[in-house]
Amino acid sequence: MTAQPDTVTRRVRTARRPKAQRPKARRSPAARLAARTGGGAVRVFLVLVGLFWLMPAFGLLVSSLRAPGDIAASGWWQVFTQPAQLTAENYRRLLENEAITDSLLSTVMITVPATALVVVIGALAGYAFAWMDFPGRDWWFLVVVGLLVVPVQVALVPVSKLFGVVGIFETTLGVVLFHVAFGLPFAIFLLRNFFAEIPRELLEAARLDGAGEIRLFARVVLPLGAPAIASLGIFQFLWVWNDMLVALIFADSESAPITVALQRQVRQFGNNIDVLAPGAFLSMIIPLAVFFAFQRQFVSGVMAGAVK
Repeated sequence: MTAQPDTVTRRVRTARRPKAQRPKARRSPAARLAARTGGGAVRVFLVLVGLFWLMPAFGLLVSSLRAPGDIAASGWWQVFTQPAQLTAENYRRLLENEAITDSLLSTVMITVPATALVVVIGALAGYAFAWMDFPGRDWWFLVVVGLLVVPVQVALVPVSKLFGVVGIFETTLGVVLFHVAFGLPFAIFLLRNFFAEIPRELLEAARLDGAGEIRLFARVVLPLGAPAIASLGIFQFLWVWNDMLVALIFADSESAPITVALQRQVRQFGNNIDVLAPGAFLSMIIPLAVFFAFQRQFVSGVMAGAVK
C-alpha cells in the first residue's frame, strides 16, 4: 500500500529539481552515433567523397579541351604541369559537325515538349485525383499506381507497331509521345500526393469567394505546388535528355538526340575522342545547368513531404 505514494513522492521531488540537477534522458545508440558523426571530420569526408565523385566529369572537361595528339600521348592530369595543352579547337570542330549540332536541336525539340506536357497534364490530373469527385476516382488512381511498375522494355514492341500503323514511327512526335506516356504515371502520383496535403479550409475559402475549379487550380493550387512541380520538371527533363534506348528505337537519323548521335560516332570512328569528349561534356553540362537553376525549388519539393 505504500509503494504507490512513494513513487508519487519521488516524481514530485524530481519535477521540483532544477534542470541542471535532473537526470539526463538516456539516448539510444543510434542517436549517440548520429551526434558523434555530425562533426567537422564527417563534413570533410563528405567533401572528399563529392570531389572524388566529380573527378570523372572534371577529367572529361579537361579531355575535351586537349588536342587529339595530347589525349593519345598522356592522361588528362598532365594538364596541371602543361596548361598550354588547353585549347578550344575541339569545340569549334564540334560545332561545325552537322550531325552533332542537329542532334542537339533534336534533343531540345524532344525534351522541352515531353517535359512541358508531362508537367501540365500531370498537374491537372493530380488536382483532379486529389480534390475532385468523379466515378471510379480511387480505382483509376490505383491503375495509375500500377502503371508505375511497368518497365519501358515491355512496351517497345507493341508501341512500335502502333506508331507504325498511325504513321509516327521514327519521328520526333513519336519519341515525345512515348516519353509523355511513361512520364505521366509518376507525375500524377507525385503531384496528387502533394496536392492532397493542401489544407481543405484554404480551398473551401476560395470557393466561398466565388472561385471555380479552373481559377482555384491556377490561383491557389499551382502556387502552393510550385516546389513539387519544379521537382517533377527537373526529373522529367533529366530522364528525357539522358535517354538513349527510346530514341534509338523510335527516332530516325534526322530526329536522333545527342545520346544517339554520340553512340553512332563511336560506332563509325571508334577513336575520335576529340569529338566524343566535347560532345559528351556538352550533353552533360546542359541538364546540370538546368538542375542548378532550379535547385532551390527542387530541394523545397523534396523536403516538402518530410516537413508536412
